[in-house]
Amino acid sequence: MAYDIERYLNVRSAGGPSFGPDGQLAFTMDTTGVAQVWRLDQPRAWPDQLSFHEESVSVASYSPTRDELVYGMDRGGNERTQLYRLAGDGSEEVALTDDPETIHGWGGWSHDGERFAFTANRRDEGSFDAYVQSRDAAGPDAAELVVDGQERDLLSVAGWSPSDDRLLLHETHSNRSHDLHVHDLDTGETEALTAERGGEVRYSSVAWGPDGKTLYVATDHERDTLALRELDPETGDLGPVEIGGDWDVSGVSVDAATRTMAVVRNIEGYSDLSLFRLEHDGERVALADPDLPDGVLMGLSVGPDGERLAAAVSTPTQNTNVHVVDLEGGASERWTDAATAGIPKATFHEPELVHYESFDGLDVPAFCTFPDGDGPHPVIVDIHGGPESQRRPYFLALRQYFVDNGYAVFEPNVRGSSGYGRRYMNRDDVEQRMDAVADLDAGVEWLTARDDVDDDRIVAYGGSYGGFMVLAALTEYPERWAAGVDVVGIANFVTFLENTGEWRRDHREAEYGSLAEDREFLESISPINNIGDIAAPLLVMHGANDPRVPVDEAAQIADEASEHVPVEKLIFEDEGHGFSKLENRITAYRTVVDFLDEHV
Repeated sequence: MAYDIERYLNVRSAGGPSFGPDGQLAFTMDTTGVAQVWRLDQPRAWPDQLSFHEESVSVASYSPTRDELVYGMDRGGNERTQLYRLAGDGSEEVALTDDPETIHGWGGWSHDGERFAFTANRRDEGSFDAYVQSRDAAGPDAAELVVDGQERDLLSVAGWSPSDDRLLLHETHSNRSHDLHVHDLDTGETEALTAERGGEVRYSSVAWGPDGKTLYVATDHERDTLALRELDPETGDLGPVEIGGDWDVSGVSVDAATRTMAVVRNIEGYSDLSLFRLEHDGERVALADPDLPDGVLMGLSVGPDGERLAAAVSTPTQNTNVHVVDLEGGASERWTDAATAGIPKATFHEPELVHYESFDGLDVPAFCTFPDGDGPHPVIVDIHGGPESQRRPYFLALRQYFVDNGYAVFEPNVRGSSGYGRRYMNRDDVEQRMDAVADLDAGVEWLTARDDVDDDRIVAYGGSYGGFMVLAALTEYPERWAAGVDVVGIANFVTFLENTGEWRRDHREAEYGSLAEDREFLESISPINNIGDIAAPLLVMHGANDPRVPVDEAAQIADEASEHVPVEKLIFEDEGHGFSKLENRITAYRTVVDFLDEHV
C-alpha cells in the first residue's frame, strides 16, 4: 500500500533526552506538529506533555537537584532563542531571559542546581558574552556578565567544573579552528588554554573530568582525525592519544557525579559508543558494550544513579526514539514510542553505503537507496548543507516517501564534508569550492553507468549550502538535470555574506572567502551570475525569517531564472532556516511532490 506525503511527514521523532534527579526522563517530541517537552517516569508509559507552544523547543535540560528544567525556544525560526524554566509537571513556567531581540545559547546547570550559564549577543549582535544567572532570577537584567566576548570569535559555554567555580569556554574561529578557555568565577580571570598552539586545531567536544583536574577533549592537534586526549585545565598541556584511529571521535561527555564517561566515534557516518567508569586513581574502566541499534546517536544523558544512560537513536529504518542502556550489562530498552503514522516499519528501505571516484581520483562516500523493481528509476540527488556537515544513516521520512514512490535517493558526502578527517573537510575551501560541485557531477556519472537509473530523470535537491550546490550543479552541468529543488539556499555569495547574521559573517568568510579579498572569485562562482545556463525547471523554497541565508537569496534566483525556465517560489512567513511546523512542512513537501510529478 502506498501512502501520501502527508502520512510520511506525520512520522514522529523523540530526542534530546535529559534525566532528572529522581530518574525521570525529559525529552522533546513532535507529536503536536512541533517539538515540545515531554516526560516519562518509566519505559513505554504514556508520556506527559509539559510545554504547549506553537513554536518548536530546541533544547531541554533537567536540573540536577530539583524537579524542574530549562528549555529554549525561538519565534518563527528567527533563532533568537529565549530560555524558560519549567516545573517538572508543567504547572509553572518562568521566562528566564525575556529578551526577544537576543540569541541565547544554553551553557548548562551548575551541579548544585542554583545557577545556569549561557551566552548571548545582547551588547553587540556580532559577538557573544558569557553570563551566569540564578535559577530564582528572571528577566534581561537578572544575569551577571562574566566573560566579555567582544574581542573573541564565536563563544559558547562548554560546561561547569565539578566544584562549580569555573566555566569551560569554547571559541570557534572557523569550523576547522577552535580554542578553549577556563574562566574562574571567583577571581574573574579567564585563562587561554590552547591559543599558543596556533594554526588550525579543532576541539570539537570537551568535558570536565570528575575531579576538575583533567579535561577530556576530541581534538585533531597534529592529526588528520579527531582523537580523545586529556588536557590539563591549568597549563593547557595535552596528553597522549587515548582513543584515535582513522575515524573521528565525534563526542565525549562525562557525568561528574557518577564518574561515567561516554565516547562516540563516527565510523562511516554510523555512531560507535564506548562507555567507561573513571576511577579515582585516573584509571578508565570499560563498561559493557551498549546494545543499541546501528545508526546515529543524537543525544546522551546519564541517570542520577549512574546505572543508566539515555540515548536518542535514529537509524535508516527506525525513526528517532530514546533508548535507555543498563551501564553494567549493556542491554538497552526503548523508552519512547514516537509513532510511524501507521506506516509499517517493514516497508522502510535501508540505504547502501557506496564509494565512487571523482574527477581527481578522490574517493567519495555516499548513501544510495533504491526502490523495489528493476527500474530504470528516476533519482533524487539529495545534497546536505554545511558544507562542514555529513549525510549520515539516520531516519528521513522524505527519503522513505520518495523510495516508496519509485525514486532512488542518492546522498553523497562530497569533499568539504565532515566526518572523514581534516584534509577531506578542507578540500573545498575558497578557490576549491567548485571541486565539490565536480564531485556531485562525478556521482551522477556513477549513477548513470547503472542499468537501473533513468539518465533523463535525475533531480538535484538540497537545503542551505546544499541549496547552493543545487544551483551550482544546474549552472555548471545543465545537461545532467531534469529538475532542481533549492531549499533556503545561497544564490549569491556576495549578498549572502553581506546580509547574513553578524555573528556568523567572519565564521562563514573563513570557509567561503572574504568580501574584502575574494569578492571577484565569490562573484564568479555565485549561481546568480551564471543563471542563463540553467536549463531545468526549478523550485525555490525559503523562510522569511531566515537569519542565516536571508530570504532575498530566494527572490534573486527565482526572479531571474523565471525569465527562461519554469520556476516556482514558495515563501513561509513564519519560518526561518528550514521548516519546523508540521502544517508548513506538509505544504512545502506536497509542493515538491507536485513539482516533481509535473516535471520529472
